[in-house]
Amino acid sequence: MSFDSIYGIAASAMRAQTVRLDTVASNLANVDSAAGSADAAYKAVRPVFQSVYQQVQETGSMGAASVMIADVVASQDKPTTRYEPNNPLADADGNVYYANINTMEEMADMMSASRSFESSIEVLKRIGTMQQGLLGLADEN
Repeated sequence: MSFDSIYGIAASAMRAQTVRLDTVASNLANVDSAAGSADAAYKAVRPVFQSVYQQVQETGSMGAASVMIADVVASQDKPTTRYEPNNPLADADGNVYYANINTMEEMADMMSASRSFESSIEVLKRIGTMQQGLLGLADEN
């Protein structure tokens, strides 16, 4: 596997985790947003990742896999309903609908995405070190 392939794989992982962090940020920003109906309430979003395998030209077999974002989908969970008859967004029954977001799950997802992003950075650092070592060997000859 070439260094370019490794850089490409790490970059695709970083892009994917950036989208994941963006969706977490969007969900957390809207955790307390209210709506007058269940359909209008904010729905949590999640990225869907897909593996993209590369053919190894020498052998024709499957090689390394990078990741791409296949889609960003909205949750199908029902919104949280609260009885707040004095809220200007309340429906005829006095209910207000809030986003279907679990803050603890979002925080755990954020930590996982951050760690994955950091792992990709570490891969890039190590590849850079390996390339510097190879250049050092070339200078000795």
